[in-house]
Amino acid sequence: MTKDILSLIQTNMSTFSKGQKLIANFILESYDKAAFMTASKLGKTVCVSESTVVRFAAELGYDGYPAMQKALQEMIRSKLTSVQRIEVSNDRIGNQDILSMVMQSDIEKIHLTLEETDRAQFDQAVDAIVSARKIYIMGVRSSASLATFLSFYFNLIFDNVISVAANTASEVFETMLRVGAEDVVIGVSFPRYSSRTVQAMNFARDRGATTIAITDSEASPLAPISNYTLKARSDMASFVDSLVAPLSLVNALLVAVSRKKNDDLAHTFQTLEDIWDEYGVYEKVQD
Repeated sequence: MTKDILSLIQTNMSTFSKGQKLIANFILESYDKAAFMTASKLGKTVCVSESTVVRFAAELGYDGYPAMQKALQEMIRSKLTSVQRIEVSNDRIGNQDILSMVMQSDIEKIHLTLEETDRAQFDQAVDAIVSARKIYIMGVRSSASLATFLSFYFNLIFDNVISVAANTASEVFETMLRVGAEDVVIGVSFPRYSSRTVQAMNFARDRGATTIAITDSEASPLAPISNYTLKARSDMASFVDSLVAPLSLVNALLVAVSRKKNDDLAHTFQTLEDIWDEYGVYEKVQD
């Protein structure tokens, strides 16, 4: 089946029964969640029978629900091309107020991320970071902004942070040449997933380092190769994914880590304040 499943659903929307439209709308809005639901769970979520879900899959041309579920999961892995993203988002947005729709969607993604975050994984990741010999951080393309933000503040907290440059494949491995079992490697990647980040995380895992993924779902290629997976919802607004919820998760990670280093951090910032004041780093606002 060459046509992606979201476009297929939208194309056939007018032919669906009332119950099938409930399934269709849920998948369009929460495809990353639907991809990991059983037919029974999906049916209960949208208040239709399991048999209606199975018939819905057949209506789309799949040989049963598992085939449709696999198509959803594969779509998430490769995600959509930029052109497909624009087409799907245009259909979803329609004549709605874009500002309200995008911001409301971001608010919803933060709520979902909060509800779905595994607190034990989060706490264990924090402990691993605080006790690490070295902390390597990598994120490329759209995820580079999150990795840079994390690196900037970690450098104020720790003296052992290494930002992994990813201009070339060789540069990644040269930077991570001495990574080992006492180190932590944090890989940040959201759809469409960077193969370079996946390679770096595989490299780190093979050398015994603790790997922490900051990504969007269990379908992410980072999830199976990470000791801890911190998931944050990212949603398609147009040809890009929203990184509002991921940034909020990164912010929470920074606050949690800083609490563990509270005394050291107070001394660090007092020193910085003296330096900033001496060299006039910041403009003084007059009362």
